[in-house]
Amino acid sequence: MKVEVVVAAAMTDKVVALITAAAKTGSIGDGKCSWRHSRRRFGSEPASAGTTQSNREEDRMTRWLGVIVVGVALVAAGVPAYGQTLFQNPLAPLAQAPPTETKPGEAKPEEKKEEKPKTLWEENTLFAYVESSWVWNTGRAGQDHINNELRVFDNEDRWTFNMAEFSIKKDPSERYPFGYGLVLTAGIPGTTNDSQKVHALGIFRGDSDVYPFRNTANFDLEEAYGSYQIPIGEGLTIKAGKFVTLLGYETIESPNNLNFSRSFMFGFSIPFTHVGALLSYSPFPWLALTAGPVVGWDVARDNNSRMSVMGQVGVSAVKDLALSLSWITGPEQAGQNSNPRTVLSSVGTYTGIKNLTLGANVDYGWEEDEASLAASGTRANNNASWWGWAGYVAYDWTEQLRTALRLEYFQDSDGIRTLAVAPGSRVELYEVTATVQYKIWKGLVGRLEYRHDSADNKVFANRAPGNVPTGKTQNTLTLALYYSFF
Repeated sequence: MKVEVVVAAAMTDKVVALITAAAKTGSIGDGKCSWRHSRRRFGSEPASAGTTQSNREEDRMTRWLGVIVVGVALVAAGVPAYGQTLFQNPLAPLAQAPPTETKPGEAKPEEKKEEKPKTLWEENTLFAYVESSWVWNTGRAGQDHINNELRVFDNEDRWTFNMAEFSIKKDPSERYPFGYGLVLTAGIPGTTNDSQKVHALGIFRGDSDVYPFRNTANFDLEEAYGSYQIPIGEGLTIKAGKFVTLLGYETIESPNNLNFSRSFMFGFSIPFTHVGALLSYSPFPWLALTAGPVVGWDVARDNNSRMSVMGQVGVSAVKDLALSLSWITGPEQAGQNSNPRTVLSSVGTYTGIKNLTLGANVDYGWEEDEASLAASGTRANNNASWWGWAGYVAYDWTEQLRTALRLEYFQDSDGIRTLAVAPGSRVELYEVTATVQYKIWKGLVGRLEYRHDSADNKVFANRAPGNVPTGKTQNTLTLALYYSFF
């Protein structure tokens, strides 16, 4: 558009110059009024002096009129369509803005670069930490004043080196369709640590070793598996080996939990690990399905000839809300291929409010013709059941400071899960746990925790002789430190 206007202006200047020159020479006027000049030059009427002066003025006006007419015609013919549009619509240039040009020295917008595919090593996830804690029972701890009853990892009423762990995992990907996982844990030889309490029967744990597992090896192979993604639909993944359970809200790894101590349901309602195989498939982005055969509860060497089956349905259709229903069923009694033990575990987590985490867990389990009830011979129906719920609330006040609260209820309807009461008796457990967590330094985290346990029967503060429980409540204060290396 700018070029057209400049050309039109230049043409107009040239036309005006030509017209002016023509007017001075009289060529235009002569051409236009030749009949008058012929009459004056060859006419029959003699010209007087007055007439001659009048004719000159008329000729001058005629020449200028011709100049104007010819000028308008030439300009109209020489100005391009842009000029015509301008006269018809003066706002047209504003409606059709010229394209944006990059000025000299002005940086051009960067084009989005394609992401470089990850290498095999970059697809690995490393995790390692060490943790130590000091637990103080404010009342009377049981079993030589060092045991906190019905606790899983924090059952020592003193200083404990809890665990050192190293983990390397890789999920199958489109480029590398295979995966694997290896998790190793260890403690200080000669002391009680968390590694001893999650052993699978047949891997660093013998048949005669029972809770609190003080005679078990101070290290453990928590997970060791391989996986592969079969190109069927969105990808069917198979995993085989030893892996942690799908059930429950809490995990073995302390840094991955909101609280330091574990719930009653973590210790008595569900298993820790399995040996077997799982198939996983996601037919939709919001739906994940997993199922497969496993040897059983916390065993690498089966105590009968029938496998159990474990599965999970995960749903994330609502933003920031994750829901899952997991289950396991199968015979767990030694030498018995019937009488299955079954547990249903539902978990929900919501993170849609800034800095706030909400969690919930509900478990329900039962076992047909439970062995200890059958051995007691006191009941006609030897089926056992247990159930419980837990709620979690955590808030991140700053990047360093977090507080967390857990409320829990657990009912061992027949006393066969906790073994805190006689077989066939019911016990109800309650607990509230408040935890303050602070990130002291990169990787170094401190936790201060208060926990109150209560029951409807005397199940705490066991005393000799006979290891008899003497209390219905238990209170502990804990100071824990862990350091994450990755």
